[in-house]
Amino acid sequence: MEQLPTSPDERPGETNPSHEPTAYTATATISEQGAVTEWSEDARRLLGYLPSEVVGLPAARLLADDADAVGDTARGIAPEQERWSGTVAVRHRDGRRLELRLLAHRWTSTGGTTKWTVVSAVAGTPDTGGGTADAPGASGPAGTSGGEPLQELNEWAFTQSPCFLAIFDADLRLVRANAGMERTLSLSEDEVRGLRLPEIAPDPVSDETERKMRLVLETGEPQYVDAFLRPAGAGSEHAWATSLNPLRDADGQVRAVNLAVHDRTGAEVDRQQLLVPEVAGAIGTTLDSARTAQELADVAVPRLADFIVVDLLEPPPRGDDPSTGPVTGPVTVCRTAVRSVLDGSPESQVAVGGTTVYPPLSPPAECLAAGRGAVYGATDSAIARWVAEDPGAAWISAYGTHSMMVVPLRAGGVTLGLAIFSRHPRREPFQPKDLWLAEELTTRAAVSIHNARRHTREHTSTMTLQRSLLPHTLPPHTALEIASRYLPAGSEAGVGGDWFDVIPLSGARVALVVGDVVGHGIRAAATMGRLRTAVRTLADVDLPPDELLTHLDDLIIHLSADEADRDAAGEAAGGIGTTCLYVVYDPVTRRCTVARAGHPPPAVVSPEGSVYLLDVPAGPPLGLGGLPFETVEVELPEGSMLALYTDGLLQARDHDIDEALDSMFAALVRPATTLETVCDRVLTALLTHPPDDDVALLVARTRVLHSDQVVVWDLSSDPSVVSQARRNTTDQLTAWGLEEAAFVTELLVSELVTNAIRYGEAPIQLRLIHESTTLICEVSDASSTAPHMRRARIFDEGGRGLLLVAQLAQRWGTRHAPIGKTIWAEQSLLGY
Repeated sequence: MEQLPTSPDERPGETNPSHEPTAYTATATISEQGAVTEWSEDARRLLGYLPSEVVGLPAARLLADDADAVGDTARGIAPEQERWSGTVAVRHRDGRRLELRLLAHRWTSTGGTTKWTVVSAVAGTPDTGGGTADAPGASGPAGTSGGEPLQELNEWAFTQSPCFLAIFDADLRLVRANAGMERTLSLSEDEVRGLRLPEIAPDPVSDETERKMRLVLETGEPQYVDAFLRPAGAGSEHAWATSLNPLRDADGQVRAVNLAVHDRTGAEVDRQQLLVPEVAGAIGTTLDSARTAQELADVAVPRLADFIVVDLLEPPPRGDDPSTGPVTGPVTVCRTAVRSVLDGSPESQVAVGGTTVYPPLSPPAECLAAGRGAVYGATDSAIARWVAEDPGAAWISAYGTHSMMVVPLRAGGVTLGLAIFSRHPRREPFQPKDLWLAEELTTRAAVSIHNARRHTREHTSTMTLQRSLLPHTLPPHTALEIASRYLPAGSEAGVGGDWFDVIPLSGARVALVVGDVVGHGIRAAATMGRLRTAVRTLADVDLPPDELLTHLDDLIIHLSADEADRDAAGEAAGGIGTTCLYVVYDPVTRRCTVARAGHPPPAVVSPEGSVYLLDVPAGPPLGLGGLPFETVEVELPEGSMLALYTDGLLQARDHDIDEALDSMFAALVRPATTLETVCDRVLTALLTHPPDDDVALLVARTRVLHSDQVVVWDLSSDPSVVSQARRNTTDQLTAWGLEEAAFVTELLVSELVTNAIRYGEAPIQLRLIHESTTLICEVSDASSTAPHMRRARIFDEGGRGLLLVAQLAQRWGTRHAPIGKTIWAEQSLLGY
């Protein structure tokens, strides 16, 4: 039979360094069969046994007395009994006998397994070199001394208070409990002294109360809990409230927490009448501060008060920063809401929307400075002083106000304003329970106003960011006639991350992009900006649509991985789930190349008036990885119309997707003189109310560069062909009436053709494209090696060609094809 080690020589090194807490709770778990299943570090500290030495063994082996006697006590515990307390003699690992006060709770899992959690509070003193001095069950908070002043008054407060009172020290361990609290817990003060509330009475209410007590210690501010453990013998009809207040020393430091439990059954009846869902739910129905303030007034009068004003600080507090401290007078406010039982609310001498100033020592200013509400009688000196000093307070005596409550509106640590409640002589004066009800209502209103202002700030910031990221104007382009619309979401979800763009490409081509980032708010807008920039960068490399989406997919995967490390709960981290449609149109070939990543396909309207959705494989949304994107290439007749859009256009409340498509087709096919009219018709047909999601719409009508604007020459690889290429170019520019551009164009053609002959591969081709304001020169060859501009040294005979091209052209670049590449250079014709 395995024995517990008891020799002092076998005892592990155990000290109590001065930095360890001087009070602790030893905890162990014992199965229904009596075996130790868990052993805490504080249990080891108390009795010296390591977990490996006791877990799995019968708990009875820890006892100093006859196990049979203890067994009789254990067998006397009723099967339904959930708790046991008493004093037990146990044997320390070094052989010492210790008398411990134990409190045990029975726990039964959902699977029916039962165990006992045993706790023992220990108050000790730090080791001073002579070993440990742990004192199981010692009375009083660890580290405190007796002789506190006014001890006699404290005793009177405990013995005569109608409330249930307890004091918890800085470690949140019980120090004192009055008779009412002992009845509530069904335990004596000696049995629970030194334990934390969740250890005394395991219950979610105990956990919440302890959390609030910790806030009292950290902030020095009183806290309230709208519940407490039901006292023994109390019926379910009783309602209890717990107030937690700091206990400070002579220096103002918080040393302990006073817990007081109140029977507020009468107030609960009022609360049930005033805060029923249909009444309380009438406060904060919108993200409108003024409307919320009026809703508060409408709920309070006449149910709680005869007259109320709701005043918000002017100017409003900036942001959510509570570090500005209390509001001190004089206080300027904006009258936001008024309600009275008298017609026209004559008590209010300031109209809604007007401003007024409360003097520094007036009750409103004092309550704002204190950060808590107060009840006043008409004869109170504070009211009399206010009426005497402030003409704006004349309404108090003019309408017989005999009771008043002033309650600050606070939310998120920020003071937003205040509400003043008053009663005429026909009603009884306000009681503390009425102040509690007023605070409940004002808190609900303050949270709503705070959220409304925060939503407004975020919405404004998001809209500003989004407007800065979306195209301000769409520049005219030879290839397409373009019009667009963007409508932010009108719902409380906020602005989303929809975007569109028109990107000029080489060879007179143009790219159309529409995308939709998952989510709403400033994060979605910022992600949209990053993706729009990435698309422009990738488009500048002249990647085909499917390759561009693949690179964008990889980028989002990397971004989401980075953001997931910082914010695992972030919404659509890095843009995962973003949809995108990318279209490239070439006015020379009339070819339209399309790829999409989970985005709705574009609609096409032919010149004859037929309308259809372009058949493009959907592809996965961006950020999922591992799946390819497919490109579709179609030829569009001149004058065809393309409509690109986000899904917010089709997700209306009053019709399904098929009806929405039919409406969109009908609007697109109707003849219109401009594309602006087409956009307006589409939005009018589909949006009968502010959209629930962002809507982006991009409409384009195709144009064609005819044969008289494009000329192509096939060239051999013979260096002598360079001069012929220059002559052909000069002749063509003369035919186009661009003689003044001939000199620069000849230099460009000479350098590009020479470069292709020297470093490229046959076949070689020269193409000139004449747009209205641009002349494009392109040289293609079969080599995939792209040229690089370099700095030539003084005596180098070559290496200056591309530098010359870069200086002469407005822009230039390389465009790769499945076979070979094209070097292109553009010139502006505006100077000729």
